[in-house]
Amino acid sequence: MSTHSVEVDGVRLKLATAMTNRGEWIGQREVLHQLLACWLVVDESDLPLTPRLIGVPGIGKTALAMAAAALRRQELYVFQCTADTRPEDLLVTPVLGQEGKLAYHASPLVTAMIRGGVCILDEGNRMNEKSWASLAPLFDQRRYVESIVAGIVIPAHANFRSAVTMNQDDSTYEIPDYILSRLQPTLPLGFPSRQDELAILQYHLPFAEPEMLALTVEFLQRSHELKLDFSARDGLNMLRFALKRMAQDADHPISKDQAWRESLQFCLGEDGADLDELAQRKNRSLKGNPLPMGLGDFFFEADDPLHPDYEDDDDEDENDDDNDQQLR
Repeated sequence: MSTHSVEVDGVRLKLATAMTNRGEWIGQREVLHQLLACWLVVDESDLPLTPRLIGVPGIGKTALAMAAAALRRQELYVFQCTADTRPEDLLVTPVLGQEGKLAYHASPLVTAMIRGGVCILDEGNRMNEKSWASLAPLFDQRRYVESIVAGIVIPAHANFRSAVTMNQDDSTYEIPDYILSRLQPTLPLGFPSRQDELAILQYHLPFAEPEMLALTVEFLQRSHELKLDFSARDGLNMLRFALKRMAQDADHPISKDQAWRESLQFCLGEDGADLDELAQRKNRSLKGNPLPMGLGDFFFEADDPLHPDYEDDDDEDENDDDNDQQLR
């Protein structure tokens, strides 16, 4: 089979290009083993699972899936999900060629299906329900997709594996239950330990000085303790900018401390300069959230006597009087 195109039911599909995968996962070995277990097949009648990888932005969800694909020695494809992703973007896109002929381009997902590779659907909860609906038969026992544009049904190779990464933030769609039931299990990623975080920074920036690394790790670990969402990606960007600023002018280099603090401000904003204050504001914001609405709140005002949770002030006064008399 050509690595560039393939014919499916008389329709020629131009395939996507696999990513160069040098994924390495540092620390948190248990979640890596759990992901690899999802992709095992333990019997001829068994099927692989498509797990959700959940965590804050920058914590390494995509890197985890890339490392798992590398360990399995499979081709890797990544599809970046967005709010305007259409079903044809996910499957097959028609493209008008130079001679006026229509050509059909397979997405990274469909290419992985055909070639038996691994596809990561990145930030899946940014995608709308219509696009998710087109993948419903892929993630159950049917394991195929149907391209309305090309008029073909594309079955998945037996070696095809996939995972979906999802950020824990508010700028996302609510994924319908019939899709969530197909994306199981949910594998949460926590923040790395101090030793692992240092190893991650050293792996990506081996030329960084120990003092700069230590400052960054201390900052990140403190933010984790305060339950703030700064990640190793934030630390890497801070370090890169600080190192570039120090190397910018050999005649008048700025100090390490000055470069690091400047980088903190411009990468993470004023909030990053005072983690304790930021944590207090976050806690105050959470405490200020209204109580969740009950069923009665949809039908009655809070002061309506028919509201299930309505409490009459007169009744409370009478109860107080009765209690006072009993005490006497």
